[in-house]
Amino acid sequence: MFIDAQFWSFLVAITLLSVTPGVDTLLVIRNTARGGVRDGVLTSLAICCGLFVHAAVSALGISLILLQSAWAFQLLKLAGAAYLIWLGLQGLLAARRGQGLPVAGVAGERRPVPMWRPLREGLLSNVLNPKTVVFYMAFLPQFIAPGDPALAKSLFLAGVHFLIANLWQIGVALMVGSAGRLLASRLFSRALNGVTGAVLVAFGIKLALERPPA
Repeated sequence: MFIDAQFWSFLVAITLLSVTPGVDTLLVIRNTARGGVRDGVLTSLAICCGLFVHAAVSALGISLILLQSAWAFQLLKLAGAAYLIWLGLQGLLAARRGQGLPVAGVAGERRPVPMWRPLREGLLSNVLNPKTVVFYMAFLPQFIAPGDPALAKSLFLAGVHFLIANLWQIGVALMVGSAGRLLASRLFSRALNGVTGAVLVAFGIKLALERPPA
C-alpha cells in the first residue's frame, strides 16, 4: 500500500544519494582493504541498519526535538565528529609508523579482525551522524501522506534505502576486494591508510564546525 506516485520520486532521489561518495563509502573501502570483502559487507550492513534508527526517531518526533534543542544537536554533532576524527587518526598514526593496511588474503600481513569491529564502526558512524538526522527529518515527510501510518511508512522507506545503499556499498566492497595484488603493496596500502585517515579527520572537523540548522 506504500507504493504510490511519490514512491518513484523517492526511489530516484535515494538512489542518487546512495551512490554519492561520502563517509559511508570511504569506511566501506577502508574496512574492505583492512579485512577483506567480509568486513566491507559487515560495515555496509551496519551502516544501513542505522537508517532504521533514524527513520524511527524521525517518525516519533525525536529528531524534531534534537533540531529544536541547540545543545542536544550540538552534543550529537560533536560525538559524531569525535568518532570520525578518532577513526581517521588511527589510520594516520598507522601510516606514520609505516604500517600498510593488513590486507585480506596476504600471508603474514593480515591480522584477523573480530566481526564486531566493522559492525560497530559502521553502525556508530551512521547513528552518530547528525546530517542523517536532518536529512530524514526533512526528506521523509515529503513522501508520507497525511493518512499514512508515519512509523510504518518511515521504516518502509528506510528499508528501500537499506537495500539500495547495500547494493552500492557491497558492490564497492567487491571491487576493492578484487584489487588484492594492488592492496598487497605496502607502499600503496600505507598511502591508502593515510589518505582515508586524513579524509575521515577532515569530515570530522567539517562536521564539528557546522552550524545547527535554523
